[in-house]
Amino acid sequence: MGTAAQVGIGIVGLLVLWLLCGLRAVYQYQKGVLFTLGRLSGEMDPGLRLVLPIIQTWQRVDLRVRTIDVPGQECITKDNIQVHVNAVLYYAIQNAKLSVTQVQFPEYAVSQLAQTTMRNIVGEVELDQLLAERERLSERIRHIVDDFTAAWGIKVQKLELKDIVIPENMKR
Repeated sequence: MGTAAQVGIGIVGLLVLWLLCGLRAVYQYQKGVLFTLGRLSGEMDPGLRLVLPIIQTWQRVDLRVRTIDVPGQECITKDNIQVHVNAVLYYAIQNAKLSVTQVQFPEYAVSQLAQTTMRNIVGEVELDQLLAERERLSERIRHIVDDFTAAWGIKVQKLELKDIVIPENMKR
């Protein structure tokens, strides 16, 4: 009878240890996305949460505003002038489930989308318009990127064209 009680206590001890290994902290600025046996099973709000080891996995998603320095792009304006343009983009994840299930690397995807959109928009305007209407063009780029990233659970809050460098022979 003594060995059966010891085995029972050992099993209960292992079960408690297994459950304790599953305790996870989700910070105030995060959401957790929970998967049970590989299937999406919900979101975890901030606080101490239980994730059943082996059966469940989870991924943290940071909801704070992120900043991306959109790398400089060599663009050709509508009037065939080569300019170097770079920008800064601010975005935040609004829907943690979508950001985990719809796109593999959200920051990289947003950066690439912003680069190509910036290049396309600069190619649609003349140099004078690019220099005079920087804010309007920034808002247009932001709107296009925001519309596309909404399906990923991402909200683009602001995009600003930082520098527009024109060729030396045109600076007068």
